[in-house]
Amino acid sequence: MMDSIALNKKTRITFLILSCIVCILICIGSYSGLAADDFYGKETANWKAQSIGQDMINLFLICPFLLVTAVMMLLKKEYAMYLWAGALSYLIYTYLIYCFNIHFNNYFIVYCSILGLCFYLFIYFIYFQIQKSTIKFEKRNTDKLNAIYFIIISIAFYFLWLLDIIPAILDNSIPQGVREVGLFTNPVQVIDLSIFLPGIFITGMLLLNQKPLGRLFSPILLTFFILMDFTIALLTIVMAKEGVSSGYTVAYVMAFLALFSLGLLLRTLKTANS
Repeated sequence: MMDSIALNKKTRITFLILSCIVCILICIGSYSGLAADDFYGKETANWKAQSIGQDMINLFLICPFLLVTAVMMLLKKEYAMYLWAGALSYLIYTYLIYCFNIHFNNYFIVYCSILGLCFYLFIYFIYFQIQKSTIKFEKRNTDKLNAIYFIIISIAFYFLWLLDIIPAILDNSIPQGVREVGLFTNPVQVIDLSIFLPGIFITGMLLLNQKPLGRLFSPILLTFFILMDFTIALLTIVMAKEGVSSGYTVAYVMAFLALFSLGLLLRTLKTANS
């Protein structure tokens, strides 16, 4: 990755304060979603179960992770900034869905505030890294392995989504998953097909071509993978227990991918610091 850049103390404190604000807002929105029985009353049973499960994950996994990594940055643990940025990318992805695909409620401004804060924190972090970096690029085996993994994941999920979308288009119908959640489109497919999967593929190609930006985004994406794969696994379990889906196969696959991504992340950080 790009040479590790020591954030100045003022920047680290700013990141910690803003991370605390983000977590306070998340706690307000997610706790409200869990405390009120009819909070997601306008959603279908499937989408309600997913929303409740996501609120639990936000409160008990994502908020602690964001705060811990922000504190680690303050303590000058340089690798923590990539984990922190990965958590921000997860929150941007997640709150795009909250803002566009949860029926309007009293916490709409809270959702928008979280999305805006996380987006601009992430943009500033990337800008800071690009502006301040002294770029060196020594060939590492981890780069090739991560690149192949990113390319395979992006192509595989493109194929998976198109298997759901193309038959529906040919039949002039709506995919079953969209009908179950009661939405106009599948928000995950929208984000993945238009932004996220192309970004993963591009990062893989950057790594293969030994471009510094590939190394910058590599640990960030791996952190995102771990958090998102774990989220999908937990949501699958929640939905199965609520009777709105059957089987735990997806949970097993996502748990495996989360562990595999964790292994790659640890290897990447270890190599970068050696």
